[in-house]
Amino acid sequence: MDKKSVRDVEVVGKRVLVRVDFNVPLDEEMRITDDTRIRASLPTIQYLLEKGAAVILMSHLGRPKGKRNSGYSLAPAAARLEDLLDGTPVSFAGDCVGPETREAAKQLQPGEVLLLENLRFHAEEEANDGAFADELAALGDLYVNDAFGSAHRAHASTEAVARRLPAVAGLLMKREIGIMGAALASPERPFVAILGGAKVSDKMGVIGNLLGKVDTLIIGGGMANTFLKALGFPVGQSLVEEDRVKDAEALAGRAQLQNVELMLPRDVVIASEFSAEARTQVAGVRAMPEYITQEGRRILDIGPETAAAYGEAIRKAKTVVWNGPMGVFEMEPFAHGTLAVAQAVCDATRNGATTIVGGGDSVAAIEQMGLADCVTHISTGGGASLEFLEGRELPGVAALMTRD
Repeated sequence: MDKKSVRDVEVVGKRVLVRVDFNVPLDEEMRITDDTRIRASLPTIQYLLEKGAAVILMSHLGRPKGKRNSGYSLAPAAARLEDLLDGTPVSFAGDCVGPETREAAKQLQPGEVLLLENLRFHAEEEANDGAFADELAALGDLYVNDAFGSAHRAHASTEAVARRLPAVAGLLMKREIGIMGAALASPERPFVAILGGAKVSDKMGVIGNLLGKVDTLIIGGGMANTFLKALGFPVGQSLVEEDRVKDAEALAGRAQLQNVELMLPRDVVIASEFSAEARTQVAGVRAMPEYITQEGRRILDIGPETAAAYGEAIRKAKTVVWNGPMGVFEMEPFAHGTLAVAQAVCDATRNGATTIVGGGDSVAAIEQMGLADCVTHISTGGGASLEFLEGRELPGVAALMTRD
């Protein structure tokens, strides 16, 4: 994972082709509602500008299915980036390939920025097409990948183009793989992993990989229901992946054999509907039979006893990785478990732990709760973070040059 970064190569006077992640949310008026990903790219862009490079940026936005669609244009991102660069003009190319784009890139001077139109307006991008990658590579002298969130996809702009130009990591990419790689390879202990979210199937590989690395594995969210059922607890109408019950049972057995503490809910919050006005009830998992079968009730959050136990384990940790909420955090009655975990992760950070939060929902939760500033690192990659935690090779990372 010791990849060369933009700091390891000469960039002065060069046209640098940078893969960024400007896949930002837009409202109906084509206004950006969250510019976090654009802000995350600023250190690399500003470094290149300060060093005298001409910067050509490329990204995808949404799923236009290989066709031009004005609703997925990156023009708003160009305008927002220009605002954030505070005085540096940002030109916008109406396409990412073609003669006009090539001429715009050719005319770009050191200290200038050009953003290309949505890569996914061309089906060749997701097909990792070689000819399309040739056209992209012809725009620059050096390739920089700063889009960790897209590094798990072998697309033309993340993998094929990196085989055609000297290819290095951007500052954000370097930080992502450095912090997460160190946490997995040589964590300071105790090492606690917290996994939540709806489905066990999404995280089977992650759990399997982490069992060989962590001291404690905390399970919450809908995926905990499958584990509870595997261990013989009733879960009523709660979300359960029936085809994964045996797998959950096997993973629980592996945890015991590998001397990993597997923490599952001791009590839960039960309700009969997904609603912010729902009447809730807290029940211990061993006392659930009298509650869980009434009126189609289901588990929608961890309970206070569980939150306290999870918090105690997290606060003692020296390395924490968190991916996935503990309940339906978007609704206030079921947000308390996720909030308790977020606060415990912040406390661990203050106690000197390295804390990493990844995955769209857990990142959204910690930002919604105003606690994003008190963790060591918030990953910009959802699927990429999961695959990294699973121990899988990311094509966009594998294609970058390694230090000698």
